[in-house]
Amino acid sequence: MNSYELFDAVVVGGGPAGATAAGDLARLGHKVLLLDRAGRIKPCGGAIPPRLIQDFEIPDELLVAKAKSARMISPKNNKVDIPIEGGFVGMVDRDQFDEWLRVRAANDGCERRVGNFEKLSRDTDGVSIVHYMVRSSNKNEPNTSMAVKAKAIIGADGAKSGVGRAAIPSAKDVEYVFAYHEIVRTPDLPPADFDGSRCDVFYQGTISPDFYGWIFPHGKTMSIGTGSADKGFSLRSAVADLKKITGLENIEMLRHEGAPLPMKPLKKWDNNRDVVLAGDAAGVVAPASGEGIYYAMVGGRLAAESVSELLLTNNPKSLAKARKRFMREHGKVFLVLGIMQWFWYISDKRRERFVKICEDKDVQKLTFDAYMNKKLAKRDPLAHIRIFFKDLAHLFGLIKV
Repeated sequence: MNSYELFDAVVVGGGPAGATAAGDLARLGHKVLLLDRAGRIKPCGGAIPPRLIQDFEIPDELLVAKAKSARMISPKNNKVDIPIEGGFVGMVDRDQFDEWLRVRAANDGCERRVGNFEKLSRDTDGVSIVHYMVRSSNKNEPNTSMAVKAKAIIGADGAKSGVGRAAIPSAKDVEYVFAYHEIVRTPDLPPADFDGSRCDVFYQGTISPDFYGWIFPHGKTMSIGTGSADKGFSLRSAVADLKKITGLENIEMLRHEGAPLPMKPLKKWDNNRDVVLAGDAAGVVAPASGEGIYYAMVGGRLAAESVSELLLTNNPKSLAKARKRFMREHGKVFLVLGIMQWFWYISDKRRERFVKICEDKDVQKLTFDAYMNKKLAKRDPLAHIRIFFKDLAHLFGLIKV
């Protein structure tokens, strides 16, 4: 009979969701294993709002840049600059940011291991066994199969979660936007229109037929990327085109990454027993904006709370609370953003009108209030009414673009 090491919780995936969950559980006194595969960096613009910085105590030195404005660029190359009044959006490089989160989790008491999740099984006592592969650094030596027992498991292993597919049948039924970006070196003499404190967002069908492209400042580097749900659309070619039209075609590329991004939260995050999902594995990337870091870390924290409750009460219904709490706080935002993406991103004609709407000061203020604070703004009902009628005017073509 095999004798497996037993953990209170095994967290599979060491991105923002997994690292947050592992650290929180370790601080609560649970024995935690954080399992992450080597060399994984998610394609991401790296924007984090002030609420994330505050809620998760992110030090200023992790911010490679501070964005003070955003520029929306339409299909006809019309530009709308939106200032971030009274604050900034922090920019992080996921290579550094994710590793810092994992180190913090380990300092909080969790054990870190590098390995690739393979499957779940159960011991004769019904406790889950997490099987993973440790890849050999020597190609002439075989990989090593390992396994541990876990009273609870958090699947934070990305959009096509192996844990989710192994434990929750509906986890495979997810629609994706595929994202690709390049981290490039900021040139010593950037184009005249470049602003190292501005995020540029391109709503152009040639850059993405159903999402958007971006150039985000990272201090000494930049993230240039795009995304699309159209599998026939070449993301790399679109990024090359984006670099060309912005005068950055000869810039030095340091690395590049691609990955699927879910655009809708899963209807079920747990298996009614001992597994719960978090982050991309749970589908919590915001539609329209593609924002995922904040929602991943919130999901990781809620997953940790539900697992801790399970470990203390032995009540599997505790796991469902992670999704219930998340959707109660953020479900309306996801619904609104989903409708917005479905309606405004469908064609260049509508994208042109969408960027035109962004000229409106009411739209700008309410949008950034919601982004910075992660709540739909409610303090100015008249502004919402004004926006409603302006939207109608755009829809019926009463405003020229």
